Amino acid sequence: MPDNDRAALRADCANCFALCCVALTLTRSADFAVDKAAGTPCRNLRDDFRCGIHAGLRTEGFPGCTVYDCFGAGQKVSVEIFGGRDWRTAPETAGQMYRVFPVVRQLHELLWYLTEAAALAPARSLRGEIRRAVEATEDLTRLDADALETLDVAAHRGEVAVLLGRVSERVRATAPGRRKRDHRGGDLMGARLRKADLRGADLRGAYLIAADLGGADLRLADLIGADFRDADLSGADLTGAIFLTQAQVNAARGSAATRLPASLARPAHWGG
Repeated sequence: MPDNDRAALRADCANCFALCCVALTLTRSADFAVDKAAGTPCRNLRDDFRCGIHAGLRTEGFPGCTVYDCFGAGQKVSVEIFGGRDWRTAPETAGQMYRVFPVVRQLHELLWYLTEAAALAPARSLRGEIRRAVEATEDLTRLDADALETLDVAAHRGEVAVLLGRVSERVRATAPGRRKRDHRGGDLMGARLRKADLRGADLRGAYLIAADLGGADLRLADLIGADFRDADLSGADLTGAIFLTQAQVNAARGSAATRLPASLARPAHWGG
């Protein structure tokens, strides 16, 4: 898909007031070294809204930060919706800004998936519906802060999810073989799936935490919302997998032999 179609859906931290470092709750765990309440700035946040340990987040105990993606919602809220007024110099905006941020993030995430769906050849018969869904979602992102704060974003997500499901069916049907594995929402934590044939599988929302997917074939699989934290993707083939995000890839372990969609980058911590 054309990369410029997603330019506004990529995080631009230089034009954001570090909303992910303030608005979100952090819970001390393997992902975060500290507990932090929503609305409280992270202890590593500098005065210029940059992270003081960005280059060493994993070694400093904050790997969860490296797998978070706002899909460009941060700069949308900071610059467009709140007109460049930041929560430090205009503290009266803080509460509403923190509440609006996750709403816009969800809308931008939907736009990310819809943009991908529009470029998938097997879904060409649905392109009119996809275009209308994109337009409707973009219209919602243009609402003012008051309207966004009360928006029933869950209802809109549900409508888009049905459409994305139809796209998924068409794409996965092109995978070879009659039987397409259905693991939607499945508990596959720690599962031994080394060299498994998962072509065209439905892995939507599946829990693949610490699963062994070394050498697995995930071509044309639907990976929307799949949890790949600490999953081993060494040598796995994910080319043509649909609705896979950079954040999911960043959460996993991989190798130089792991094959990724052209739109995604190999994480630095994979090595090779």
